[in-house]
Amino acid sequence: MRRILVTSALPYANGQIHLGHLVETIQTDIWVRFQKLQGHECRYFCADDTHGTPVMIRARQEGITPETLVARIHAEHSSDFDGFHIEFDNYYTTNSEENRLLSEEVYRNNRQAGNIRVSQVRQAYCERDGMFLPDRFIRGRCPACGAEDQYGDACEVCSGSHAPLDLKEPRCALCGDAPVERESEHFFFRLTAFESFLKSWIRSGALQTEMVNKLDEWFEAGLQDWDISRDGPYFGFEIPDAPGKYFYVWLDAPIGYMASTWAWCKREGRDFDAIWRRDDQMEVYHFIGKDILYFHTLFWPATLHGAGFRVPNAVYVHGFLTVNGQKMSKSRGTFITARQYLELLDPEYLRYYYAAKLTARVDDLDLNLDDFILRVNSDLVGKVVNIASRSAGFIQKRFDGELCARYPEDGGLRDRFVAAGDEIATFYAGREYAKAMRAIMQLADEANRYVEARAPWTLAKDPDKSDALHATCTVALELFRILMIYLQPVLPKLAERCRDFLRLPPFTWEARLQPLQAHRIGEFSHLMARVDPKKVEQLIQNVAPPVESIAQANAKSAIKAGKSAPAASNGDAKVAASASAPAAPTPPVPPPSPTSASATIDIETFGKIDLRVARILAASLVEGADKLLRLTLDVGELGEKTVFAGIREACPPDTLPGRLTVLVANLQPRKMRFGLSEGMVLAAGPGGKELYLLSPDSGATPGMRIR
Repeated sequence: MRRILVTSALPYANGQIHLGHLVETIQTDIWVRFQKLQGHECRYFCADDTHGTPVMIRARQEGITPETLVARIHAEHSSDFDGFHIEFDNYYTTNSEENRLLSEEVYRNNRQAGNIRVSQVRQAYCERDGMFLPDRFIRGRCPACGAEDQYGDACEVCSGSHAPLDLKEPRCALCGDAPVERESEHFFFRLTAFESFLKSWIRSGALQTEMVNKLDEWFEAGLQDWDISRDGPYFGFEIPDAPGKYFYVWLDAPIGYMASTWAWCKREGRDFDAIWRRDDQMEVYHFIGKDILYFHTLFWPATLHGAGFRVPNAVYVHGFLTVNGQKMSKSRGTFITARQYLELLDPEYLRYYYAAKLTARVDDLDLNLDDFILRVNSDLVGKVVNIASRSAGFIQKRFDGELCARYPEDGGLRDRFVAAGDEIATFYAGREYAKAMRAIMQLADEANRYVEARAPWTLAKDPDKSDALHATCTVALELFRILMIYLQPVLPKLAERCRDFLRLPPFTWEARLQPLQAHRIGEFSHLMARVDPKKVEQLIQNVAPPVESIAQANAKSAIKAGKSAPAASNGDAKVAASASAPAAPTPPVPPPSPTSASATIDIETFGKIDLRVARILAASLVEGADKLLRLTLDVGELGEKTVFAGIREACPPDTLPGRLTVLVANLQPRKMRFGLSEGMVLAAGPGGKELYLLSPDSGATPGMRIR
């Protein structure tokens, strides 16, 4: 039996849980439940990340203390996670005595080891608000890639880390004023002293290959010592022997993993030091999003190692969530909170859909709502539940709920189901959930073909075929039971209802090895309803603002910038369309022959094409499409757009972020099975590997009209 400690990233106590958070917690919860199903001791710890200026300012605006605010948010977060059946062993808070003591210990141990230095720094100070500005309260252009509107500590586009005053055109996020520089004494963690250790650790199997490559880029650029202190006023822990100085939130936040463990140990009578210091058999795994890679794979293992604590065995990184191909956005109507979802839809629909798309890679996951409806209804209701619903009634009515005394001959079908468990277990353990779901649904197809071929509804009409009917339904329910064992990590409540109906104890992975026979089942009842498309439509209507409000916002932004108000963009129109029938795809236009000139057009026709400069913010592979890349583009005043481009063979996705290109911005959006494509980028060449993306000269900026 393995002993495993698992964490997911701490949600910040200044906002609601949304569907993006749930990509991570559902992925983690499935992995933990699988390990427990295998018989391992696996514990899942998490907490709210509570400290920092944003919480302090929000509490001040609401007229309450920060402690009152974080306690309220903690209750809301706990309720949301519980609604999605996230089974934490302990869900805690970083604003705890355990976290304060551990943060001070980590700091003191590193200071005694010579890993802390003190230095005078010049930092941003807002004269209007009368405070030093923390990283997240300064916005500006990234000094590395030029992305607009980035925070003062890290860039969400290139994932680079930087100092607040390195930002181009910085401004205070509270009042919009340009900050001034003031000098203050700060404490720094000597990250540069841990370069050799970190390089060895990341190559020990602790990270996915693409993340190792990303860290190599940062090593080549040169590590920087890490500023771990902040000046008051600040909501957090005061640094020992340094009045008015506080630990930076990113120092004490990951220590919250240990604090949550300690609180659980005190409650359960367990030895905390054995878990986080002494036990060489304990395994520790973190699940995080790629936006916090720098903190979890450089600062966190280095501070742990420097303080004498164990470092994680691995950090598993995942991509972002998009909804209908769009970045989650309130203005686009794609920012869906956990509570909004739970008010309308079964949480296990989402758990299954995420599992059906999650891989061990760092790919972004798109919640395509049309595909969501089709996949859940087809797989869970049409395939899995259908097996039981077509068989259980006959067992109850004709055989008094009793399965066959001996498991019937089935042509080796059950043996194939049992043997498939080894491969499915490998997929779960390797976080290849999409492969696991495909393998399980292939088994479900086999079971349904078995039922169809033997047609129990026909056998029931012939009294002489009673034994065949009994055998057929016994086999079907046994195959259904094995499928539910395989699906339990993803669908724990459906599995529970199935166990109740079958009158079985809690499943284990090994339970699949012995067939049910001479076993009495209970009364069959409805196990899962189909996804109601009207409720999905209502969900989008609830989160999408009216089209007029978006157009008004665009107009206000343009007026404030001294420009004429733009017309409602394609993005505005899409919000309205997404709440009703999808727009019909644009009919393809036959391309001109490559050996002859195109037919001429007049200048007015050409003037109807809205060509814009666009900066590529992100590029990722599209699952199930050999030629496509999903591009996220910054188009200036037109906002961000998603385009599916057939340039995969010619343009490796990691070479594209930061590049400028040309976008046909007013092309009618095209609904694809991967999501909505909102335009077309221009390239030259015959195709395949011979494609050359068009780029404007340097000096052009996103949103510029090409004339």
